[in-house]
Amino acid sequence: MKSLLRLLLAGAVWTAVSLSMQSALAADKSYTIAVIPKGTTHEFWKSINAGAFKARNELREKGVRIDVIWQGPLREDDRDQQIQVVENFTTKRVSGIVLAPLDSQALARPVHNALGAKVPVVIIDSGLKSDRYVSFVATDNYKGGVLAAEHIAKLLDGKGNVILLRYAVGSASTEEREAGFLATLKKYPDLKLISSDQYAGATRETAYQASQNLLNRFGREVNAIFCPNEPSTIAMTKALRDIGKADGKVKMIGFDAGSQSVADMKNGDTQGLVVQNPVKMGYLGVMTMMDHLQGKPVEKRIDTGVVLVTPENMEQPEIKELLYPPLDKYLK
Repeated sequence: MKSLLRLLLAGAVWTAVSLSMQSALAADKSYTIAVIPKGTTHEFWKSINAGAFKARNELREKGVRIDVIWQGPLREDDRDQQIQVVENFTTKRVSGIVLAPLDSQALARPVHNALGAKVPVVIIDSGLKSDRYVSFVATDNYKGGVLAAEHIAKLLDGKGNVILLRYAVGSASTEEREAGFLATLKKYPDLKLISSDQYAGATRETAYQASQNLLNRFGREVNAIFCPNEPSTIAMTKALRDIGKADGKVKMIGFDAGSQSVADMKNGDTQGLVVQNPVKMGYLGVMTMMDHLQGKPVEKRIDTGVVLVTPENMEQPEIKELLYPPLDKYLK
């Protein structure tokens, strides 16, 4: 009996020592995490950046030796550039990559190659046509499209002509928003979709040109418009202003909470914004990667939330936190 007790005590001591050694090694190890956005121009990505740096700062305060590198293409349609960035960080053998793929198909192989090189990948914002990643941290984009369609139905009392200005082929996040919007619109037989085959493109300039083209063709008959991301929302609102159709004459529903979009809603030119939490997305992207690197279990899918913001609720405290994130606090 005494021998058994000695063995059990020895085992317990060894386990405690082993765990202590593992913790010490983990604390002593340094990590480099590359965060790769779709683009680096729009305010949405600055919020992702702020969230990633917020996570870095908190981890450093806990004694973790970590560096977070922020690098991506300038334009959100530069697939080759984003692929090159992923490949460069794979070659450098960073500890992990947090990636917002700008093309769900084109980025699948670079991600597979990273995993083959023992560089784990967390996907954020926009999906990948593969399940070979650590975790997917993003908005329920389909739900976002549903919210937009339901708000238009409410504003128009279920009757009127509607335009959807799409974003870009291959962008999984916006394609899901568009799908949710179109599916929900079908529930309202008196809402007529008069255009859904035009694309805004990656910049405000291309989005503005597409908006002008649509309004030149349908400006007299359209009653409501949905745009599925920040640049298309800002561009279409400007185009409506330019022809005197803003200020609620045509109901404008957009996506994301860039400062210009928020100002447009305050001024009455935008009647609703479907808003994500990009700071939370960037934060959880890095934190999830760190959990994985430290051997902790992580969820395969993490939903960061989505809400409909309107002129009526935009001053509520929880909504204001989404509309006015303290980016400078983390991006100094």
